[in-house]
Amino acid sequence: MSTQPQLSVIICTHNPRYDYLKRVLQALQKQTFPTKLWEILLIDNASDTLVSSEIDLSWHPQSRHIQEEKLGLTSARLRGIKEAVGEILVFVDDDNVLDSDYLEVAFKISKDFSIIGAWGGQVVPELEAEPPEWMKPELQNLLKNLACREFERDKWSNLIHEYETTPCGAGLCIRKNVAEKYAELIQNDPKRVDLDRKGQVLISCGDFDLAYTACDMGLGTGEFASLKLTHLIPPHRLEEDYMVRLIEGIYYSRIILEYLRGKLPPKPNWRSSKIYFLYLHLRYGARRCRLYVAGQKGIKLAIKDITHWQTYTTT
Repeated sequence: MSTQPQLSVIICTHNPRYDYLKRVLQALQKQTFPTKLWEILLIDNASDTLVSSEIDLSWHPQSRHIQEEKLGLTSARLRGIKEAVGEILVFVDDDNVLDSDYLEVAFKISKDFSIIGAWGGQVVPELEAEPPEWMKPELQNLLKNLACREFERDKWSNLIHEYETTPCGAGLCIRKNVAEKYAELIQNDPKRVDLDRKGQVLISCGDFDLAYTACDMGLGTGEFASLKLTHLIPPHRLEEDYMVRLIEGIYYSRIILEYLRGKLPPKPNWRSSKIYFLYLHLRYGARRCRLYVAGQKGIKLAIKDITHWQTYTTT
């Protein structure tokens, strides 16, 4: 007699590093949560080589390879939401190594905290190479841009734009009815489709939009210390040029997401002035200043796009 999966693990991947992806799957094989109660959906998002030709999922009785040819993390997530059977969805990136009790704890939280619609946990970095010297004094803060989070106390709220209680996409757990509501929002507002990675473009915040949908439905979001995963970070993601592109994309995305959710874009202030940039350069050095400028550039690009949308709407 077959048992309906109560939880669906959704792995979205595009041209993955197979040594990383295999570690992700090895961690899933070690889960304490009974295999019969969960399924795996491996979403191959327009990879150059079929992931199914490299990855064997036969060890799991309820597993599927699914191809999504429309490039973009949002498109891959939407496909996973559509195909999933479980009432709880767990989004696992192709570089996320879950602790052995992750699924068991995630499912327990779903039962113990019925008022929470989306939740996550600690994301601990594992650096493949030693970080560059310039990064070490600010390493903990800079790693937050790579979704790394470590904390000791649980926290939750029902407030949109409350970063401290909003889970990121790494290990994101969400009720299926919340995820389906998010899919409806996407259909009615296609701008949201572009709120995440697409190939080499470092746009983000689709995960926040997904989590905030819980608040739209009168539920909350939360972060739980007992949920823990390891984020595998390759050397190129610690390079200065990558970090600059990433920060620009993050700041751009947050302003766009806030606008789409009813918040007016910020007005220019003294912190965006050339004098302040010069101050940062003199006090903290060229690299710190460059990262700050990248964030300001992302904000300006977002405001420019929003202004264009507003002009187009009113003409």
